Amino acid sequence: MTARLHFDLTTVQLFIATAELGGVTRGAERLHMAPAAASRRILELESQFGVALFERRPHGMVLTDAGRAMLAHARSITHTVLRMQDDAASYLGGEQGVVRVAAPKSAVIQFMPQDIERCAAACPGVRIDLQEMNSQVVQQALRRGTVDIGIYEAGLGAIELPTLPYRSDELVAVTARAHPLARRRQVAIEDILGCDLIVLSEGSAISLMLERLADEAGQLLRMRMRVGGFDSIAALVAQNLGIGVMPAAIARHVAGGSRFARLAIRGDWARRQFVLCHRAPEALSRAAAGVAAVLARPPGADTQNANPASPK
Repeated sequence: MTARLHFDLTTVQLFIATAELGGVTRGAERLHMAPAAASRRILELESQFGVALFERRPHGMVLTDAGRAMLAHARSITHTVLRMQDDAASYLGGEQGVVRVAAPKSAVIQFMPQDIERCAAACPGVRIDLQEMNSQVVQQALRRGTVDIGIYEAGLGAIELPTLPYRSDELVAVTARAHPLARRRQVAIEDILGCDLIVLSEGSAISLMLERLADEAGQLLRMRMRVGGFDSIAALVAQNLGIGVMPAAIARHVAGGSRFARLAIRGDWARRQFVLCHRAPEALSRAAAGVAAVLARPPGADTQNANPASPK
């Protein structure tokens, strides 16, 4: 029978601090703890797990493979405790709960401002904590249970949680007026793959889609630059340093001037569907269920008396 573990939140926080700062003395300083007491806690933690979490070196400590695995769990524990504190504080303040929603940049810019406004009207007293992350990370957060609701691009595939239809968008290519493609009204994937590309950071749904299409075509994707936002793509495209691919609604906003050309893209891949995914019904709070139901309704639909979201 596996022995029961006995450690407190302070030890977990000390383990994280030691890992991040590279030494138990520096970790102890962060937690205002005596170095000797901190060292005993780390040794006791390793003893309980039965494995070394750190490799001791002359100038500090580095995580072992086991330590790196445990660090992910330790961060998850502290995140859960912070959520507990945040939720309790919201009820003390008269709110009806906090709902954590994760969504990719495309959805945050195009859909979430209006949708959060609709939620505020339909679910008074519920606070929405919106976190922007790419679609892959949204799926990871849903699996780990660190968010209540996640929105991601459907092309990444489903995960084993309830989903509801959300919104759709259409991608366009954005070029500088001086670019050879700018004279066209429409482009195909072959045209895009023949150009230097300025794309969002690694893991974004658009970047992953372009990588897949390039692989299917037997070509190497010419990603010249990776940046953090569509406005950055537009700024670089304006200097004719490459072309970008982004949702049409966003392109009208960030690349709407005379310096740019916005080109329709042939192919079904340019029409994207987003899905809304949420925790299993038994783990979904009433506040989160109400928010999910409102988010799943098309804009303009009646949002009064929203019912809890049901799995699809």
